[in-house]
Amino acid sequence: MARYEILHNPRCSKSRETLARLTAAGVTPTVVEYLRDPPTAPRLQEILQLLGHNDPRALMRTKEPVYAELGLAKVTDPKKLVAAMVAHPILIERPIVIKDGRRAVIGRPPENVDRLL
Repeated sequence: MARYEILHNPRCSKSRETLARLTAAGVTPTVVEYLRDPPTAPRLQEILQLLGHNDPRALMRTKEPVYAELGLAKVTDPKKLVAAMVAHPILIERPIVIKDGRRAVIGRPPENVDRLL
């Protein structure tokens, strides 16, 4: 049986919709409320690899006020961008669904999760 994990923000409608989509498909994922339990830098690097991205910005919410406040648009060092997401998990795009620790999608739009089902 496949194992699913969702990095979830219960206050986000897209995150709730993605979780509902998983549940409707008969999946009971491990729910990680990443704002309360932020991923580590190595975990974020792993997620980026699962998503097929090298650039941490692919995983960042660049319209969050803290992105501008920290001047992250000018940062070129990927490690510094990952460190910013660890320190400010609100910067992490949501939701992220991981299947069997080998594949991942960002649930924006929620239909993206269908690729893992």
